[in-house]
Amino acid sequence: MRAVVLRSHGGPEVLGIEDVRAPEIGAEEILVKVAATAVNRADVLHRIGLYPDPFPGALDIPGMEYSGTVEACGDRVRNWRVGDQVMGIVSGGSYAEYIAVHERQAMRTPRGISLSDAAAIPEVFLTAWDALVLQGGLTSGRWALVHAAASGVGTAAVQIVKAIGAHVVGTCSGSKVDAVRALGADVVVDYTTEDFMQKVSEATGARGVDVILDVIGGDYLDRNVASIALKGRIVQVGVMGGGKVEFNLGALMPKRASLTGTVLRARPLEEKIALAQRFSAEMIPLFESGRLQPVIDRRYSLDQIADAHRHMEANANIGKILIEVSN
Repeated sequence: MRAVVLRSHGGPEVLGIEDVRAPEIGAEEILVKVAATAVNRADVLHRIGLYPDPFPGALDIPGMEYSGTVEACGDRVRNWRVGDQVMGIVSGGSYAEYIAVHERQAMRTPRGISLSDAAAIPEVFLTAWDALVLQGGLTSGRWALVHAAASGVGTAAVQIVKAIGAHVVGTCSGSKVDAVRALGADVVVDYTTEDFMQKVSEATGARGVDVILDVIGGDYLDRNVASIALKGRIVQVGVMGGGKVEFNLGALMPKRASLTGTVLRARPLEEKIALAQRFSAEMIPLFESGRLQPVIDRRYSLDQIADAHRHMEANANIGKILIEVSN
């Protein structure tokens, strides 16, 4: 099979395509012929050597999500048959024509969503839903603040907030304001010219938001604390603005708020299976009803993987950058 194999770390030019052996499957695994994958911020960090696969295989093949067709099933597989269309998250390996995954970690693709478009769902929607709802406790009628609302995770988060009947303030750069507003955001803040703390205060009557989903970090932390409501929750899912920062812990304490750091990639298989099973039951129906939609910025072929990474690093995308792997 053809796959992107990392032999060194560095710029997009290190993303070389090689012919390698397809993975062998275990008794409870399925072999998926990958239709499409996607570029995530974590893939860029993986490429430059800052975020290695926590469960590495014999070859260092990047890629953290996929959609495709079941090609073969292990002896104890009961949930899938050859020809079924599936999608899911993995710790690595999806920049390839085939991937082996545990049968219970795979999810069916939603009816009405094309097979290739389904690759834009798993990583960002699972991340946003887990952060906002499972860890953040967001429910109908409450307020969320979503930073980088035009990113893959951001576009998923805004839709999820609205789908569950909550309200959302989204931050983004000026050129992306209209796109975030079109997704349903109640308030959109151009972070280059506006103060999100002020906008949050105005929107919530100075109460603050109940949940903050932040992929930025850095100097956003103190401002997030200023914007959080009493007993609110800040969920940190990225540190694009820097991971080391001075922080006024005294401002957090009177609010009895919590700050949680989270990642999906390093979680054990059992936790990933539980997350996938619950997401399948609660969220896939929202795609089928049209309340949620994958947001796709651009499509590239596997041979254009370096260009796709360059586009991600330019921070120009609104939504997902898809990689078409096979027809």
